[in-house]
Amino acid sequence: MQDLVNGPVGGMSDDERRILARHNEFGITDRYIDGELSLFHPWVGDVWLKPLRFDVRNNVYVNILWAKGPGGLGRHRHRGQVTALTLEGSWRYEEYDWVAKPGDFVQENPGVIHTLTSDTGTKTLFSVGGSLEFYDENDNLENIMDVFSFLDMYIRYCEGNNLKVNRDLIF
Repeated sequence: MQDLVNGPVGGMSDDERRILARHNEFGITDRYIDGELSLFHPWVGDVWLKPLRFDVRNNVYVNILWAKGPGGLGRHRHRGQVTALTLEGSWRYEEYDWVAKPGDFVQENPGVIHTLTSDTGTKTLFSVGGSLEFYDENDNLENIMDVFSFLDMYIRYCEGNNLKVNRDLIF
């Protein structure tokens, strides 16, 4: 007999047990990242990053961006999906008419050049997929970053300041 919500009555089917065993053999274990064991490091100007995940298999990096005061990142374009959740302060893209405040969620799609600016300072959780390209005011490509660029920046900061690299962030 089959319960349409909970699966087979009396427990898992043999197929479900077999599939679960595949995860146990090949899957990635769940992760808990203690926020105290990750640190903010400088990035651009007065903008700092707190890395939470370097997904080197999928070119995804998750971090908290902290603009300590008014400022921003400059013109850039993402080549993958980006999501953002504003934790503190506010930020915006100069090209749009919205301002992200605490609790606001932003979904960015690849391909658009925009300029992140904060008039007040902000802490925002970003999940970034793919590369990040920086452009000057004449649309000349200045720099390309990906998960390995951000990982290298983090490791160099740790090494330069005699801090332990948190390898739990890399998976």
